[in-house]
Amino acid sequence: MTGTDRPSPWWSPARHQDRRGFLLARAAITKSIRTWFEAQRFLEVETGVLQVSPGNEIHLHAPKTTLIDRDGERLSRYLRTSPEFACKKLLAAGETKIFEFARVFRDRERGDKHLPEFTMLEWYRAEERYEAVIADCVAIIACAAQATGVRQFTFRGQVADPFAAPEMLTVAAAFTRFAGIDLLASIDGAEGNRAALAAAATGKVRISDDDTWSDIFSKILVEHVEPRLGQGRMTVLFEYPSPEAALARTKEGDPRVAERFEIYACGVELANGFGELTDVDEQRRRFTEAMDEKESRYGERYPLDEEFLEAVAAMPAASGVALGFDRLVLLASGATRIDQVVWTPPAGAS
Repeated sequence: MTGTDRPSPWWSPARHQDRRGFLLARAAITKSIRTWFEAQRFLEVETGVLQVSPGNEIHLHAPKTTLIDRDGERLSRYLRTSPEFACKKLLAAGETKIFEFARVFRDRERGDKHLPEFTMLEWYRAEERYEAVIADCVAIIACAAQATGVRQFTFRGQVADPFAAPEMLTVAAAFTRFAGIDLLASIDGAEGNRAALAAAATGKVRISDDDTWSDIFSKILVEHVEPRLGQGRMTVLFEYPSPEAALARTKEGDPRVAERFEIYACGVELANGFGELTDVDEQRRRFTEAMDEKESRYGERYPLDEEFLEAVAAMPAASGVALGFDRLVLLASGATRIDQVVWTPPAGAS
C-alpha cells in the first residue's frame, strides 16, 4: 500500500467529524451514568493501572512492563486487564459501594467489538447479593439508551429493547434450548466431566483431543448459545457452571453452578458479574490451576497477587460486575465498530 492509498488518520478533521456524533453520545452516556451512581450513593474511585498481577485467567493476556526504582532495581509490572483486584482491596478496607471507569488492557484482542485498550465500568456492593448488581446493570443500560434517545439497540441485523424486562435464562437452560445438551449432567460436584460433555457435544462442535471440559463448553457457548441471546430484549444468562466460576462463589445448595452472570443485547456480551468468592483457599486453588493451564497452553504464567488474596480473606460478602463501556456506547449510539466510539482509536485503526 502506498502513502496515497492509506486512509487518512483518525485525527484528520474530516474523519473526526464523521465520528464526532458517536463521541458526543459517549460523553452524554458517561454523564448520565455518573449521575445515576451518585443518586445511588456510590463513591467513584480511581485505582492503579500498573499491577503485580494483571489477573489470573487462562485466556486473558496482559502487556508487561518494567519499572526501575530509585535504587536501580528492575520490577516487573503488568497493565491490568481489570480493576477487580484493587477494587476488592478497597472493599476489604471498608468501602461499601464503589464504581470506576477503568482503563484496562488486553493483548491478542482486536476487532469490531474488541480493542487492546478499552474502558471497563466496574462496580461493587458490599453485603448484597448478585441480584442487586443484575438490577443495576438493567438500570444503567436503560440509562445509556435514555441519554442518546434510542428506542432500541441494533447491531448486525439484530435488535434489542433496552427498556424491556430482560429474559432471565440459566446457562443450563440455554444449553438445552439452543444446543440440545444437558450441561449439568457433565458436572460431578463442582468438577467438569470432560468425557460426558464431549459425548453430548459430538456432531455439534469440533472437538480436539486436547480440548478440556472448559474448551468444549466455550465452543458450544460461542457457536450455539451467544448468537441467540439478547434478541428483542436483553438476556441475563446466569448460574454459570462451577468449572467456569472464576472469582464467583458457588450457589448454596448446588455446587454444580456458581453465582456468575452475563448480560447480552443483540448477541453482544455487555457485562460479567459475580456473587464474590471470599474463600481465600478456594480462590488460591482456582488461580493456581488456571496459571498451570496457562503455562501449558501459552508458555507463560502471571504471579499471584498475595495482597489480593489477603484482601479476599478480609473482605465482606459482596457482589460486583464489569461492564464493557465502549460496547454499551456502541449499541446506544448506533455505531457499527468499537473504533467509532473511542476518542483516540489505537494505532493502525483504519
